[in-house]
Amino acid sequence: MTDAGDGLAAILAGAVPRVCPAAVAMIAVDGDVAATAAAGELVRYADAGGALAAARPPARHDSIFDLASVSKLFTTVVLLSLAEEGRLSLDEPAAARLPGLDPRITPRRLLTHTAGLPPTRRIDRELPAASAAERMAAMPATPVAHPVGGPYLYSDVGMILAGRLAEVAGGAPLDVLVRDRVTAVLGLPDTGYRPPGRPRPDLERVAATEYKAGRGCVRGEVHDETAHALGGVAGHAGVFATAADLLAFGEALRRGGGPVLRQESVAEMTRDQGVTGAAFRHGLGVRLGDPAVAGLLAGAYGHSGFTGTSLVVDPARRLTVVLLTNAVHPVRGRGGIRELRQAVAAEALRLAGTGRRSPSRP
Repeated sequence: MTDAGDGLAAILAGAVPRVCPAAVAMIAVDGDVAATAAAGELVRYADAGGALAAARPPARHDSIFDLASVSKLFTTVVLLSLAEEGRLSLDEPAAARLPGLDPRITPRRLLTHTAGLPPTRRIDRELPAASAAERMAAMPATPVAHPVGGPYLYSDVGMILAGRLAEVAGGAPLDVLVRDRVTAVLGLPDTGYRPPGRPRPDLERVAATEYKAGRGCVRGEVHDETAHALGGVAGHAGVFATAADLLAFGEALRRGGGPVLRQESVAEMTRDQGVTGAAFRHGLGVRLGDPAVAGLLAGAYGHSGFTGTSLVVDPARRLTVVLLTNAVHPVRGRGGIRELRQAVAAEALRLAGTGRRSPSRP
């Protein structure tokens, strides 16, 4: 660890295991890695009661984490790439491709959480004996419960339907679209659904998440219950990645999208879409200047994940910031993840100001 990374290492060490059992963070300034750190244990607990596991492998820089809602960024990029090719329009009625959906709902409204759809739908409880395909087929009929067009209402259901829309327009399953249009293009070997390497993933590198009855402390399978019920591949959750891979994805966006998106698509993605009712501005699939995610990086965009993950891109300061944790292990409800994200963002701001660089790239 270079002295440029000492501050980041100290931040993670102060959060483990109080905020999260394991954490990996990486900061790039102007395309070079300025700091990277790993702390904690990928599997610390054996049950929901907090009994320590017999084997507690340490977190490493190449550890793999469940990204949770950071997966929404991959869905967004896939949809925008399909729009570039004319396979769909952001403002067309999505019901033309997803029968049963309210005809007022468009891809843009799905990506801005203004489609009026509920925050979640536990399709596993509604259809306990159904297959993943049968459950997905039932999702477009989810009733609109709020005004279509706004105000903002965060909706996993909307992003699930965005992923399904991508499948119909792209003619392939979402995991294949993410692979062919994003991860293979950018050379991200450790990024994908269920996680990469299935049916024999390298579990020794995967961080455990929440303890669930019948599943134990989940490891190597998606934490999100709805994504799990849909077979592990969904538009709102399910992608796993390392910090280096996620940093490379963020850097592609920061540099203008090439080779996965055109510059004008990234510009539209990161443009304020005029969404009302949120505590931050909203682009297409990304939050703009959300202090809970970006801290002091007010001009940045990105997304967070329920498992304790986040990706922040600040084009003006030429910063990309990744934080991966398993804060839901063994149970959800820990405090401090917002403060950890903000502390990592503050360290990135400091490094941008000092011009410090690490000699290595991810």
